[in-house]
Amino acid sequence: MAEEIRLKIDGSEYTYEKGTTYQKISRDFQKECRWMIIAVKVDHKLKELDEKADRDAQVEFVTVHDPVGNMIYRRTAVFIMYKALCDVLPEEDARSLVVQYSLDEGYYCELKSRKEVPQALLDKVSARMHEIVDAKTDIVKHNAEKRDAIRVFEENGLHEKARTMYYRIDSRINYYTIEDTPDYLYGFMAPDASYIQKFELISYDEGFVIQLPLAQEPDQMPTFDPPHKMFGSLKSATRWSEKRGVMTVADLNKAIADGDILDLMLVQEAMQEKNIAEIAGDIVKSGKRVILIAGPSSSGKTTFSHRLSIQLQVLGLRPHPIPLDSYYLDHSQTPRDENGNYDFETIRALDIGKLNEDLQGLIAGREVEIPVYDFTSGKRKENGIPLKIDPDEVLVLEGIHALNDELTNTLPRDRKYKIYISALTWLNLDHHSRISTSDGRLIRRLCRDARTRGASAEETLSMWQSVRHGEDQNIFPFQDQCDAIFNSALIYEISVLKQYAEPLLFSVTPDKPEYGEAMRLLKFLNYFLTYSGDDVPKNSILREFIGGSCFDVV
Repeated sequence: MAEEIRLKIDGSEYTYEKGTTYQKISRDFQKECRWMIIAVKVDHKLKELDEKADRDAQVEFVTVHDPVGNMIYRRTAVFIMYKALCDVLPEEDARSLVVQYSLDEGYYCELKSRKEVPQALLDKVSARMHEIVDAKTDIVKHNAEKRDAIRVFEENGLHEKARTMYYRIDSRINYYTIEDTPDYLYGFMAPDASYIQKFELISYDEGFVIQLPLAQEPDQMPTFDPPHKMFGSLKSATRWSEKRGVMTVADLNKAIADGDILDLMLVQEAMQEKNIAEIAGDIVKSGKRVILIAGPSSSGKTTFSHRLSIQLQVLGLRPHPIPLDSYYLDHSQTPRDENGNYDFETIRALDIGKLNEDLQGLIAGREVEIPVYDFTSGKRKENGIPLKIDPDEVLVLEGIHALNDELTNTLPRDRKYKIYISALTWLNLDHHSRISTSDGRLIRRLCRDARTRGASAEETLSMWQSVRHGEDQNIFPFQDQCDAIFNSALIYEISVLKQYAEPLLFSVTPDKPEYGEAMRLLKFLNYFLTYSGDDVPKNSILREFIGGSCFDVV
């Protein structure tokens, strides 16, 4: 008689034969799930559907509506796209694929063997992708000795992947195949191609975009609406990186191993300072006196603001910060969220009328009274702080709503200078596997919150999706409405952050819901060689997260 195991699913216990795949188990529950199940969590640890249940455990289904499930969907779609390229194009073209970075709701890609990728060609690739999907083609996982996996990658023209794997200390490495085409995208896959029903290939610039559904609406294809300014910033960073010969983690690891990292670090730090100086010069040239700065969490806004202030003073302007927190409404007027809690993230939690009245008065040369908000009582103090600015002073507002014109609705657009800052990662793991900008910011935040707020990795990880949700609502919709974009990502930063982040992530125990995410990030960090970072300049944005900054950035 076959051995049976007990699985706890949604609070109820079910009995299955030991060795049953999670894919088969998921089919028993799919009708009860609104969204397609694409993976499972077994005692909080993420597993692929083709794995077998071998013990009593608690099982949670991961759907394409979950962020981690959406990433599996996207990863699998990219693999299917590469397989279709191999089938449709000459070998030289298919092997020149580079998945560059996120753009809109997809990934911008280039075929380095071609100067452009016409839509007619993409339509052929898309048709082949649909054939692979309709055939429910298996995606087969292999576990091989490291040297054997590297040999497979080399033989199939995946040289950057082989170089990246060289720096892994593991003795065995996973990779996947679709029919005879191998690849590995540094994360779990769907068990077969039929799970990838929605995608679109769109010709854009010198390459193309693979557009994919969002986790929020996995049954809908988003309209392609690229942020052109952000794309320009990413493309500029990528071209600089190509000139430096550092496009992948393997290139970065080699620079560390060969002792060339200091030069790379100093050049990029100098390039960032040059960019800040150029923004300051543009502000002076524009004559605008209200500077608005916004960006997602852990972008380095505080350090950037200090460095911009210095460059403005070099050019004869004195920046005066206006703290938006001072303009919170009293709790009696503060909106509440769907759970009945005060919603301090909505723009309606701010006294927009008072803010605009004060800004207009300051610009006109009048003295105004800046409110003082008491967070303990949830009320504005009776007396504020008088302020009058001189003609050589400019006002600086930094906050999540700064780029939203509703915040400064009485000021004409041509009197405001908007700056969007984010850590826009362009370094790739290899030519098919990009590094998530969100992951880079999350690792920054893990290190900073532990150092300055005593927060555990578990606490930071648990609130991250809520933070991302707020960014999606209040920051990202306005990112392309700016006058300037500052990319705060540093090509070497994860190699430095690794030594701070790893102990924090290892502290998350297997019984915690955040354990799976902690293990994913640890695996990601494992691809990077460590760089001590002792030579990181004191004014570097990275110092905001590892400590030692010459600015007050706590």
